[in-house]
Amino acid sequence: MSAVPVSVLTSRSRIRPRTAVVASSDRSFRQKLSQELSGLRWQVREAEGGAQAWAEAEAAAPEAVIVDSWLPDLDLREFLADFRGSFPDVDLITTAGTGAGESPRGPYRQELLYALRSSQETAMAAWRGAAAADGEELEAIPPKKGPQPEVCAPAPIVHAAGGALAVSAAKQSAPAAAERLPELVGNAPCMLEISRRVRLVAPRMTPVLIEGPTGSGKELVAEALHRLSSRSRKPFVALNCAAIPEALLEAELFGHTRGAFTGAVQGRTGRIEAADGGTLFLDEIGEMPLGLQSKLLRFVECGELQRVGDNETVKVDVRIIAATHRPLAEHAQSGLFRSDLYYRLAVFLIRTPALADHPQDLPLLVDHFLGKLGRDTPVKRIDEGALGKLSAHDWPGNVRELEHVLERAVILAGESPVLTSREIDFGTAVN
Repeated sequence: MSAVPVSVLTSRSRIRPRTAVVASSDRSFRQKLSQELSGLRWQVREAEGGAQAWAEAEAAAPEAVIVDSWLPDLDLREFLADFRGSFPDVDLITTAGTGAGESPRGPYRQELLYALRSSQETAMAAWRGAAAADGEELEAIPPKKGPQPEVCAPAPIVHAAGGALAVSAAKQSAPAAAERLPELVGNAPCMLEISRRVRLVAPRMTPVLIEGPTGSGKELVAEALHRLSSRSRKPFVALNCAAIPEALLEAELFGHTRGAFTGAVQGRTGRIEAADGGTLFLDEIGEMPLGLQSKLLRFVECGELQRVGDNETVKVDVRIIAATHRPLAEHAQSGLFRSDLYYRLAVFLIRTPALADHPQDLPLLVDHFLGKLGRDTPVKRIDEGALGKLSAHDWPGNVRELEHVLERAVILAGESPVLTSREIDFGTAVN
């Protein structure tokens, strides 16, 4: 029997593509590292945090996992220890370029380190450049002793504003990026406090009440609570209590049987039951009628619901997160909202601030929304005059109004790559 050519053996060995999971809360860093690995013929799965990386590892059986030196949802040391126990054959590497403790040294370690270091070069250059432009001196950080991973310089943030403004925003973002959640754009102390409180309560079953003005990002906070919880693989079901007529709200919430009321030609599962195992987000809970509040209170207390038109109860496992723009504590004292339900829902309180309360975050928010609006078209920049006009506005519609103003400005700018003050129009903002 003739010998099989080495080239054939090599091609057969590559029938199953090599897979790596890249876990980092920094999207630009994940994308850069994924590009480097793809160029080396790796299949890459990206994860925003530890829980998602774990799920990707279970689904893909990767050869390697590269984990950032900070995870937004899990303690890094605990994650590394638990991951090694569950995936002993996976080459586990931190962004410091070191193997994680007793992780096996895979055959592709040098290739992985090359891709990792190559992707970090741009990040380090941008980080040092931003600090140097501001006149700061960079001190060398001595390596930590022992097996703990080192903290790397943050990956670069690409800004749409350009010029000195973008450099200043990059420097401002670098130290705070490790403190805030990726969904919550802003480095003001009030925004960092929201991220801290979300991390504290997310792993628990504790009900959370989110209070804040309209357009301040309450649903984003609710989504972050769900993402960082053990229920993240189960449904996240949202219901705006102010958007549904009172006569239909009970059936929408609890479900109904066929013929339960006029027009009920077939039975329907309610929002609570649809969220079984996951999270139910009740937006504008302050608009819920008092009669329906008593029925919701019973569910909150015992976890059982009764569909409209049905005599039997259904047991459901749901975590409730509620939100309101009203002063619910005052309404509970005055009888406009059931006080017993209020105290059940407000076990843990998170307040989202008005945009006017953290104006220093405006450049970051502008960059974020311009990047979002530029997913399908070239990203536009904004000049100093336009940014000054935005800064002088009082933002009654908060962050949502800012997003709509920028969307309208992008449309008005047409083919121009730069937004000027002429395109900034507040008169027809939709809040």
